[in-house]
Amino acid sequence: MALPAMNTVNAMPLLVIGAASLLGTLLALWAGARAEPARRAVLAVDRVVTEIAAILACAALAVACLAGLWQVIARFATETPAIWSEALVRTALIWMAMLGLAVALRAGALVSIDAAYRFSRGGLRRGLEAAALAANWSLMGVLFWFGWSMAQRVRFQEMAGLEVSMSWGYAAIPLGALFAMLGALANFLDRRSAELEAAV
Repeated sequence: MALPAMNTVNAMPLLVIGAASLLGTLLALWAGARAEPARRAVLAVDRVVTEIAAILACAALAVACLAGLWQVIARFATETPAIWSEALVRTALIWMAMLGLAVALRAGALVSIDAAYRFSRGGLRRGLEAAALAANWSLMGVLFWFGWSMAQRVRFQEMAGLEVSMSWGYAAIPLGALFAMLGALANFLDRRSAELEAAV
């Protein structure tokens, strides 16, 4: 049984994302080896952007906790449940996760190929890091492209209980993906992996 051909409209973004990820990885390899001013500029921008992402992710977690606390108090203490709290908790947690992704990528705290990294040296190790960067950028590119598309598609729908556009919830996906792309690049240029060093 033959598989159906992929729709050109759906395949084009994936081809563009794949090509951009490979080109970006090659540029990152060049910047890491030969372009110290570019490397320093990326790391300076990353320092500010990752700090902003961390603060916003913490704020989103605080909002989710407070809204969840109010939901419990309103439901059990006053017996008048708030209709907005559940939607706010869900939206705040999505924002927290997507913004926290940038911080995790910068810190090198996501799942890595520990054994391969530990036992490789020189060019092989740098090749593994480049492959990880390309994979991260490809995934973040897909999240950005289709997250942006979805945010545009739902802009006229409202979140039940909050009465704001659903685009506010979906906007976390492309914005978090952009922050995460920068975090992945910064980690490639200035590797941090304290949890890998501490692992047995």
